[in-house]
Amino acid sequence: MKKGLALDTSSYRLGVAISVGEEVVAEHMTNLKVNHALRLMPAVEALLNEVQMTPNELDYIAVAKGPGSYTGVRMAATSAKTLAWTLNIPLISISTLTMMAQAGKYFNGLVVPIIDARRNTVFASVFKQAAVGKLTVINEEKHQSITELFSLLKETQEPVLFVGDDVTKFKQTIDEALGKRAFYVNSMLASARPGELSLLANNALPEEQVHQFVPEYLRLPEAEVNWQDAKEKRNKR
Repeated sequence: MKKGLALDTSSYRLGVAISVGEEVVAEHMTNLKVNHALRLMPAVEALLNEVQMTPNELDYIAVAKGPGSYTGVRMAATSAKTLAWTLNIPLISISTLTMMAQAGKYFNGLVVPIIDARRNTVFASVFKQAAVGKLTVINEEKHQSITELFSLLKETQEPVLFVGDDVTKFKQTIDEALGKRAFYVNSMLASARPGELSLLANNALPEEQVHQFVPEYLRLPEAEVNWQDAKEKRNKR
């Protein structure tokens, strides 16, 4: 059975998990506004020690590739690439939204993971059960306005489960748009579990080319957008 290490720092949530085959044997999560760079590798080391496993026993490294916090996504991606290259094992990346959606994999309806992208926009995708406990994407992930997302969901008559730490920011708008069709993951249940990330990676193909792998941001950094806007304004003068 394959042994995998999963890393996620795409939000304030830091997650590390170890799986053996289809079983998550260890999982560590925090949700603190503290620098991930100081805590990620110590968390990895502690978890490996807890399950009495050495890095050389790992068969793959899994990483949440985004979207999410630019700095956070880069942190896990860099660490995962370094580990995979050093240990000479596969690097497998999974969308952060896909990982989040697993919190609703037994929901009979649409599952919509949301990450706040500011300025009334979100990173989101739409999933639905293909079989019990198995989700399939019916609308690919993208950066979009919250209005665009709700317009899409209004066209269906199915119940919709919203997933993610940022959902509370839009709850009033969601309720006004969808009414009793809107459901929410219980706040006591983590919406982005590193254990789910590791299990998804266990069955995922193909592996990434370590040196070519880059995170999936779905949009340009705000600083670059502002720079391009300023450049366009200068060119119009």
